[in-house]
Amino acid sequence: HVVRGQYGRGYIEGQEVPGYREEQGVDPNSMTETFIAAKLFVDNWRWADTPIYIRAGKRLARRETTIAIEFKRAPHPPFEELAAEGLRPNVLLIHIQPDEGVSLAIGAKVPGQGMQIRTVHMDFLYGGAFRTDLPEAYERLLVDCMRGDASLFTREDEVIEQWQLVDAIVAFWRRDRPSFPNYAAGAWGPPSSDELLRRDGRAWRRH
Repeated sequence: HVVRGQYGRGYIEGQEVPGYREEQGVDPNSMTETFIAAKLFVDNWRWADTPIYIRAGKRLARRETTIAIEFKRAPHPPFEELAAEGLRPNVLLIHIQPDEGVSLAIGAKVPGQGMQIRTVHMDFLYGGAFRTDLPEAYERLLVDCMRGDASLFTREDEVIEQWQLVDAIVAFWRRDRPSFPNYAAGAWGPPSSDELLRRDGRAWRRH
């Protein structure tokens, strides 16, 4: 349930960019990963049977960090007219960067006769609400560090658990040699990352 990748030459915002192995100071035969996608589970009662998909990489189509929480679909449509069409799940989007905020994507009835549902968004943008320049992530951490405020810092036990997971993945990867590069700069990663979700009847969000 883990996919790795390394970007090759491609285009970002209309400009050609080099592949990772062509970057200055990088070994032309480097096997360093620049992309990972994974399907994970949390082994406790609260998150039992709930898949958690993560994806991160360099030179992707867009620079952003978002957490998408997809709510479970209703087992039965509330109206018979929707049974064949199906309802799209409601999604809570937590935008971390570049535009901090929260969006809720829900189904709303289109005005008029019939029962047609369309996805609409309820949005909150932190910068738009407070009309002020927000500090960058490292700015906040450095200021908190100087103030002795560890509220937003990762705890030691959490870091240890994270590295145990990462080390297990790296150890598994060492068993074979991947075919790199396997995605173009400006793409959303290797095709196998899309297949990872397609097997579950899902797809990565593109916006």
